[in-house]
Amino acid sequence: MMRAAPLPLLLLLLSGCASTLKSSRVRPDYEAQDQARLKRLVVLTAPAPEGQEPVGELWSRVARRYVNQKRHFIVKAHAAHPERPDAAALQALCTEAAEGLEGVLWLEPVDLRRVGEGPDAGVEAGVRAQLTRCSDGQEVWRAEAAGSFPSQDEELRESVELWTSGLDESVQPYAAPAFRLLRPTLDSLPEPTPLVTDEEVMEKGEAEAF
Repeated sequence: MMRAAPLPLLLLLLSGCASTLKSSRVRPDYEAQDQARLKRLVVLTAPAPEGQEPVGELWSRVARRYVNQKRHFIVKAHAAHPERPDAAALQALCTEAAEGLEGVLWLEPVDLRRVGEGPDAGVEAGVRAQLTRCSDGQEVWRAEAAGSFPSQDEELRESVELWTSGLDESVQPYAAPAFRLLRPTLDSLPEPTPLVTDEEVMEKGEAEAF
């Protein structure tokens, strides 16, 4: 049986605490080097949280939809791998996940675990995130965040159904916490140049239809 969380943690979960963005940094030459050239992305979650690839798939789905909706990036694909990738694996993803990819948005779950029981159940988690170029593997942006969140979140009920569609029901408790953790993390992403060509607009529409 899962142990009950200490009272301070339960109070934190019940309060719906937003995650804490620990840090975020962007290359100083981003505007000159990447802003207009780094738009088409693949999202990767790895290694899978708690060894559960469906939870990694969930994280990648949440991030893909959010970035497509809130940034000018065009997220064309997503993936979840059981192991932490090396540089070669990231480079391979650039060529295998979709055509024309320019960057990898890599999410690395940290210390993810379920806490509490029943209506007070929730998830503690952290994330290390980075955006790397496909051309040379160089890091463009990095952020870290952590927090504690309730698994039941009425505001996200319909979104949770969308994110978890087709996945094992065991991922359900992780869905709302994943969004609450990833949203402030992804909000710290730099903004690429707006979409200007008909091709970009069409690509964006196709990406958002996922």
